[in-house]
Amino acid sequence: MLSAKSLFEEILDDDESFRLFCSIAASGESQGGWENARIAALVPASQRDLAPKIVRHGADEDKHGRIFNALLKKRGLPPVEVPSETDYTMLLEGHGIGLAHFRLSGEEPLSERDIITYLAHSRVTEQRASEQMRLLRKHFADHPDLGRAVKMISNDEDNHLAYCHEELLRFARAGHGRRIQRVLRECALAEIRVYRDVSLAVMAHMGALLHWSRARAAVLAAGIHAMYAYERLVGWRRMVSLAQPERRDPLGGPAVQEAEYA
Repeated sequence: MLSAKSLFEEILDDDESFRLFCSIAASGESQGGWENARIAALVPASQRDLAPKIVRHGADEDKHGRIFNALLKKRGLPPVEVPSETDYTMLLEGHGIGLAHFRLSGEEPLSERDIITYLAHSRVTEQRASEQMRLLRKHFADHPDLGRAVKMISNDEDNHLAYCHEELLRFARAGHGRRIQRVLRECALAEIRVYRDVSLAVMAHMGALLHWSRARAAVLAAGIHAMYAYERLVGWRRMVSLAQPERRDPLGGPAVQEAEYA
C-alpha cells in the first residue's frame, strides 16, 4: 500500500535517492542561512532589536544544512548537484516572493517594509517546513540514523514559525496589519504553486532513480495535483492566519551548538 511512510522509507533506503533527498534539503537550508545572515546585517536602525533573532534563525538553518550533509557523510555518500527545477528557494525568488538575492548582496539597509516582507515570506515557508518535519517526526522519530536529527530540526522549525507569528503580530499592532495580510496572501498563493512544481520535479527524479512504473508515478503526480487543488481552494488560508504562539520569544537566545547532531 502506498503511504507517506512507505514512500519515505523507499527513498531513505536507497543510496542514490537518499543522496538526492539530503542534497536538496541541505542546499535549501544553507541558502536560508545565508539569507538570514544578510538580512540581519542590513536590518534598519528602527529594528535593530530584531537582528539577534534573525541571526539565530540563520544559524539554525545553517545547522540544518550541516546535519543533512553529515547524514550523507555517515553513509559514505557525497552530495549531488541540486537540479534547478527542485530549488524551492530560488524558484520562490523567481516568482518575486521574499527579498531578492541581488538586494541582499548589497550594502543598502533594508526598510521596515522589507522586514515585513521577510517575516511574511518566512511565516509561509516555515509553515510548510514545520508540517513536513512533523510528518517525518511522526514516522521516523525512533529511526536509528535519522531520529535525533528529525526531532531537532522539527523543534527548530516550530520555533521559527512561532517567531514569525510573534513578530508579525507586533508589526500588526504598530499599524501594518493590512500590508501584512496582503503580503501573506501573495506569498501563500505563490508558495503553493512552487511547492507543487518542486514536488513534481522531485518525484520525477526519485522515480527515475528508483525505477518506478508509469502507473505509480502517475498516482503520485495525481496526488500532488490534488493537494495543490485543495490548497488553492482553501488550504492556503492556514498560511496567512496569525495567532499568539504558545512558544514565547522562541529565538530569544543563542543557537545551541553542543547539541548538533548527525
